[in-house]
Amino acid sequence: MEEDDLGDAGGPSGGADEELSLPKATMQKLIQEMMPKDLQVSKEARELITECCVEFIHLLSSEANDVCEREQRKTISGDHVIKALKDLGFEDYAPEVEAVQKEHEKEIKQQRERKVNRLQDSGLSEEALLKQQEELFAQAKAKMEQQLGGSQSQSQVEQSQE
Repeated sequence: MEEDDLGDAGGPSGGADEELSLPKATMQKLIQEMMPKDLQVSKEARELITECCVEFIHLLSSEANDVCEREQRKTISGDHVIKALKDLGFEDYAPEVEAVQKEHEKEIKQQRERKVNRLQDSGLSEEALLKQQEELFAQAKAKMEQQLGGSQSQSQVEQSQE
């Protein structure tokens, strides 16, 4: 994707009138966390910082897209973003971003393991779990049919499910 394709809105589908930004409350919090307590930041300065952040995100995502395309991939991965950071001259930030990426992957893995453990810890066999699921579906179907009442006959409900 060429930079010109982004237009003023930052996306190929956005119109020039559309302005993208970041949540003001989030930006305010981030700025305050980095500044001494006794220092005030003007509204204009906060807006400028926000605009710079948006521009940086556009630049980084565009470069990550280019990296992704060079590798003939269809999905931008964290590795593409890290390579884009390096290509743009922000290699000093790459180790910290890599550490965040590894931590995120670790958290995702733990979440998946918890889901698997929850099924295993239920003490029910796969057949019992399937039976429970079928019963829940039957209850939901009965409730839906009851709510529909006389507005649709049973045959109309079955036709709409096909």
